[in-house]
Formats: sequence, C-alpha cells, structure tokens
Amino acid sequence: MSGWNVIVIGGGHAGLEAAWAAAKFSRVALLIGNPATVGRMPCNPAVGGPGKSQLVFELQALGGLMGRLADETAIHTRTLNASKGPAVQSLRVQNERDAYAERAQDVIFGHPEIDIVRGEAADLDSDGQGGWWVITTDGRRLHARSVVIAAGTFMRGVTWYGRQSRPEGRQGEPPSRFLSAPLSRAGHRLKRYKTGTPPRVRADSVQFGDLLEIPADPQPRGFTGRPGPRATESPTWQTHTTAETHRLIQDNLHESPMYAGDIEGLGPRYCPSIEDKVVKFAHHDRHLLFVEPDGIQTSEVYLQGFSSSLPPALQDQLVRTLPGFEQAVIQRYAYAVEYDVVDSTELTLNLESRQLPGVFTAGQLNGTSGYEEAAAQGLVAGTAAARRAQGLEEHFIGRETGYIGVLLDDLVFKGSDEPYRMMTSRVEHRLLVRQDNADERMTPLGARLGLVEDEVAGQVQTKYERVQAGAEALTRQRLQGQTADGWLRRPEFSLSDVEALGAALPELSPAEREALEIRVKYAGYIQRAEAQLRSEARARDLSLRGVNFAGIAALSNEAREKLARLQPQTVEQASRIAGVRHADISALLVHLRQREVSRET
Repeated sequence: MSGWNVIVIGGGHAGLEAAWAAAKFSRVALLIGNPATVGRMPCNPAVGGPGKSQLVFELQALGGLMGRLADETAIHTRTLNASKGPAVQSLRVQNERDAYAERAQDVIFGHPEIDIVRGEAADLDSDGQGGWWVITTDGRRLHARSVVIAAGTFMRGVTWYGRQSRPEGRQGEPPSRFLSAPLSRAGHRLKRYKTGTPPRVRADSVQFGDLLEIPADPQPRGFTGRPGPRATESPTWQTHTTAETHRLIQDNLHESPMYAGDIEGLGPRYCPSIEDKVVKFAHHDRHLLFVEPDGIQTSEVYLQGFSSSLPPALQDQLVRTLPGFEQAVIQRYAYAVEYDVVDSTELTLNLESRQLPGVFTAGQLNGTSGYEEAAAQGLVAGTAAARRAQGLEEHFIGRETGYIGVLLDDLVFKGSDEPYRMMTSRVEHRLLVRQDNADERMTPLGARLGLVEDEVAGQVQTKYERVQAGAEALTRQRLQGQTADGWLRRPEFSLSDVEALGAALPELSPAEREALEIRVKYAGYIQRAEAQLRSEARARDLSLRGVNFAGIAALSNEAREKLARLQPQTVEQASRIAGVRHADISALLVHLRQREVSRET
C-alpha cells in the first residue's frame, strides 16, 4: 500500500488522535505491532480530572476523538470541585475499560482514510525531497511526506517487578527496540523516564461494604454533551493505607528497584508510587486510595494511588493490609516501566523535530504522563503533519488559547525533568479558559484548521449568540429596584431564582443557561482577567524574529545558549525558558529598542 501523506507509529491515545486528525486531510497509515492493543487504557480506566478534563473538552471542540470515546463508554461521571468556581471545576468520567478499546478500534479500523499496517518501526530514512521512509524490522519501506512517532512508554521499554526486569513497553507487550537509534543519531538528547501502575484486584475478593462508596452524579455530564446511557451505573469507592502497610514498605525498601538504584529513569512527582508516598510523607499515617471498577460486570478493580514496583509476593501482603482488602486476590500485579523520551525543548510548538523536519513526536515519548496529555499532543502533531504534507500554512496554538497551548508551551520552552502532568495551577488565565467555554474558544480554530465542519462551527456560534442575547436581556430588565444581572451576580442567586423574581429570558438549552449564568455571575472577574491578558499581549507582540542572540553581550551565557537553541519568536516566549532570568529579558528589551532606533535613523 502506498499514497500516504502521513504515517503514524503507535496506536495509544496519542497515535489515535494523530491518525484521526491527519485522516481529515488525506490518507494515513497507522503502523502498530498488534491491532488488538489499539486504544487500550493501560493505567486507570478513566478520562478527565483536574487540569485534564479541560484538555479533553478542548480536544472535543477541535474535533478530537477522546471525549466521544469516553462518553460512549462511561459508567460513572462526577464533577470535581463542584462547590468551587468554574475555573477549577473538572469532569471525571469512569469508563468500561474493554469497551473503550473496542469502540476506539471500531472507529479507527472502519475509517476509510486510515490503513492499518502491522509491524515494528526500525529506522527512519529521508527521501531527500522533504519526505520520509519508515523502515520496518522485516525490511519494508513505507513512504510518507510526514511521520508522527507516538511510541508511548515503548522505546527501549523495561518493566520492573521488584528487582526483576524484562524488556516490555507495558505488561505483556514487547518494546520498541530500534526507534531510539535514529532519533539519537539525528542529535536528539534522549532521557530515561519511569512511570508505574497499581495492581488490579479481583472484584469478588473485595469487601465493598467496608469501603466508602462514592456515587456517580445523578445528572451525568459528558465531554460531548451526550453522556452514554450507562453513565450512572457504577459507584467508585475509597479505602486507605494503614500503619501495617507503611511498616511493610519501610522494612522492604531494598526490594524496590527505584530505592535499590536499579532504575535510572526519573519518576512522576505528582503521581508517585506508594513507596515514595510512605518515604517522602512519613508524617502521614494514612494515604487515601480510590477503588475504581474496570467495567460494570468486570472481574477487576483498579487501586488508584497504589502504584508500586515491589515484588509480587510483597504486593499480596501489602494489599491485604488495606480495609476491605483483607482477602484480596491480585489478578494483575503492579509494575514500573522505564523508557526513552526525547528532550521536548528540541521540538517546535507543533511538536516537529528541529533535527528531523517532517518528523513529529507525541505523547509520553515527549516526557508527559497521562492519557489526556498524550491525546492533546496527538491531535496537534497529526494536524501539523497532515497540513505540512499538503503544503498548507503552519499554525501554532498559543499559550493564551487554553490548556493545550499551555501544555505545548511548557514542553517546548520549559522542558521537563520528570513526567509532565497538566494541572490547573499551570494555567495563568484559567478563569478565561474553562472547560465550559472550550467550544467557544477552540471550535472556530478547529474550523480554520480543517478539523471541524462548518456546520458544527455554526452551531457553536449560534449558541453563544443566544447566550449573549440572554445576557443583554438581563441587563435591560429591572426587578425590585435592581437590574436582573445585578441580582444574578449575588452569590446566593441562581438563574432560576432571577426568573422567579420575574426576569424574562429567551428559550435556552441547559448548556446555554449554564454559559449565561457563568458569564454574568463572574463578569467582573472575567473583565479583569481579560485586561491583564491584553496587557501581557503587548509583550507577546514584541517579535524576536531575526535577533542574533549570540551578539547580545548583556545576556548571561546560559540565556544566550538557550535562546539560540530554542529560537523563541517573542519576548513572552523567551521569558518562560528555564534559565532565562529577568535581567536577560531586560537586556532583550534594550536590544529591541536600540534596533528600532537604529532603523529609524
């Protein structure tokens, strides 16, 4: 088979989104070792959560796939931080794990523009004309204008069970043995990262009556606005570690490959193993754990918060120290996986390799952690790869646009020294880039890029025209001596309360009513945030194109080296590069002013 514009290597969450996005432009090849593994959820069987749901809502608004798959296979949905403001509210959707992968395979395998190619990538070879050959281990040469590598944790992957290791990308799956070499040969600096997953426990061995039950929200929410029919069918539960759990871990740290020094990879700070929690937070006498079903009629539950690389026999003892798990039987043991990642500061904002133009990387290969982060990168890389292949103009998603922009900006200009996880605290203007207004912000962009149909973009435009009409109607009406929007801004008042006072509104959908209430209630805060953003935009607009950083003597040596290597396009981008100090930014501003003066004279 030939005639591909894009080849995507890998069928995880990044690879799925890359292939899905690229196929909206032209024919795509999806190169994978085993089609049965496409769309697997190797870690927690859930999508969303703080910082992550915002990514999925933006993906959905850009025409992505993850939100649709999550909603169609949902068995439990909850809005987290519901008592707080909309800037930090997050949707979390528990999924039927096997159904998620099956649905992903149905969508991808049935796509008329996606060809499934089974094989392992061994090498990359330029065709000398801007395109690439992907060479497989059995000698096939697959050609495309662009390539997206979405290898996850598979590049030279090694799994650890205690002090024992074996070559694997994840449990039971062989690693990608050869892809590290062409990247390294081209000059990419590869690092070793480590992540892990908890044990899966047989559901019939758990005493659920001893656990704290967490019901689903009675009115389920969804990323698409249409949660699946089973979205409230299952609860989740909570348990916790005990003094005996902590004692066993402390007494057996020598069995941990991380603490024994066997693993050289850097692990995630924000999703640590249970060993790390016990050691680094020794003043805590317990740690909360979440018990999540892998499905409605599953034989397994997922013990979130209990990642470990300790030996299986010790895991059996540890799990049985948890309330409700005294008779627990582990069906699949926890393990750690160590793998190669690229230095993300060697990529462009579209995740294209600076060393290998036309080769894009996405997902955990770029040093991130999580399904949602991987999927967001996949959509960006797949879109950019397809547009490049067709000679279309390159478009970058800026930091001010939303969570996807922050993710890209952080990876490219700050880099990471541990698996990167998206959090709401990373986003400076989170009141402006909420999950509820992702469609307003991102769908017009999706339409311009060719990812979203004009009809869908028109529906979103109509939605917010109706919301604006509702806001204007509230401003015009006076009720008991005060405007209707003034009543709504009171903390104790809802839109229904204002209507009960006599306010008349056009007929609005539930989503439009929610958008109207947020827009009016937080209007003052939003206006201040918008003013701050406009002020910062003036710095963003100061271009660094054509600046010879090596020739600016006032820059520190570190700043000069990093600016020359990363080539930020604006002062604002330069300010976020690790190692570029305030004094360096001042030097850049002086240089720009002097350059402007010399041009005028």
